[in-house]
Amino acid sequence: MRSWLFTLILLLIAPLIAPLAAPSAHAQTPADKKAAITQMLDALKVAPNEEMAAALERRLRRLQVEASTPAVTLLMSRGLRDLAARQYDDAIEVFTDAITLDPTHAEAWHQRAVAKYRAGDTIGAVRDLDETLRREPRSFAAFRTLTEIAAAREDWTSALAAWEKLLEIAPTLPGAEERLNDLRRKALGQDA
Repeated sequence: MRSWLFTLILLLIAPLIAPLAAPSAHAQTPADKKAAITQMLDALKVAPNEEMAAALERRLRRLQVEASTPAVTLLMSRGLRDLAARQYDDAIEVFTDAITLDPTHAEAWHQRAVAKYRAGDTIGAVRDLDETLRREPRSFAAFRTLTEIAAAREDWTSALAAWEKLLEIAPTLPGAEERLNDLRRKALGQDA
């Protein structure tokens, strides 16, 4: 349930982000969809607060999943369902099919990395994250996943470096500063 303050903020800034709020309604081709993603990433970088950043992130994540052809989008939806159901091998297979149909689709690489990581294939996951970032250098979700992998290995320096990259792209994501302070403390022994 939205608070009245969040609703008020949305009403005040809606005219400013209206051009960004409608990209998928007009984005019919993969090129149009990728242009919409670029606009949303630009908006995310300058989001004034955590609430706006969270709203932009949700919208952006949906656009990233739908950034290709209808067939790839259908595969992405199926893979995400498999991932949510913890059917990691099935998810890997489906995301691989999506990548085969559209090797430029950065989010397919990212989601396959997530599935591989959850299935226990950390090396394969990191390789897919590298491919994600080759295709979309501003994939904050890929940097979030890299942070998660490094933190699980207690490689705090790498986790901090990945999180700092995420903050360059999306500085006002909810909880971002708290996570930064925690990683700094673990990596550098600094108190926040």
